[in-house]
Amino acid sequence: MGGAVSKRKNPVILQNFVDECGGENAVIPIIATATKVQEIGEQYVKLFKKMGAKKVSIVNIQKRSDCLKEESLSKFLKATGIFITGGNQLRLSTILGGTPVAQLIRRLNADGVHVAGTSAGAAILSEHMISGGRSGETPTPRSVSLTPGLGLTNSVVIDQHFRQRDRLGRLLAAVAYNPFLIGIGIDEDTAVFIKHDHTFEVVGSGAVTVVDPSHIKHSTMSIARGSDAVNLVDIKLHVLAEGASYNLDTKEAVVPEPQQ
Repeated sequence: MGGAVSKRKNPVILQNFVDECGGENAVIPIIATATKVQEIGEQYVKLFKKMGAKKVSIVNIQKRSDCLKEESLSKFLKATGIFITGGNQLRLSTILGGTPVAQLIRRLNADGVHVAGTSAGAAILSEHMISGGRSGETPTPRSVSLTPGLGLTNSVVIDQHFRQRDRLGRLLAAVAYNPFLIGIGIDEDTAVFIKHDHTFEVVGSGAVTVVDPSHIKHSTMSIARGSDAVNLVDIKLHVLAEGASYNLDTKEAVVPEPQQ
């Protein structure tokens, strides 16, 4: 989720997540580690309960030692979904990384438990996480900084608040550093739901920018310095709105027929 998903009067994205997690049978622990504002987690507790979830709780993780506590780990055992709030990406990676909680989240996700995040919580889901960078449309070596994420998928790198904070340049830089990855830039109030068949669908009022670097014929990222603009030849870009989908294996986009 690209951020600001809870500001809608009718938050379809969050309702879709609750429904995917089992609706009235949904058990959702919330990780609000990325922010020190406790009220953020409480807002999502109220929202998910209002949407019909059976049980919603906050996992109190504010430091690495919290990830070792049985009290923290036990909150996940009957989870049908896990939600990670926004805030500071580096708080998430430095507190969760390599801990029993991170290992448990990966194991549960592999077993079919849905994991979602908004803003920083979305960025950390992939193996390669954007931890910072600069705004602007032109990629440079300094446009982006990367750090390891949770590793629920190793084929994408995710950026959020995308159009609102002018982050095309840093997503282009991220995939230029590692052209194996598909770049996914998610606007606010917008989300992608990645399925088991490696396709995702776009939901929400904004758009998702997909950057496919797999056919780059020429890149100067390895020799560019500082704020030098980077050459990227034959990089492919899609802009997908609600209802469109994308196959991460075939790298093909499908757009629904327009309504008459």
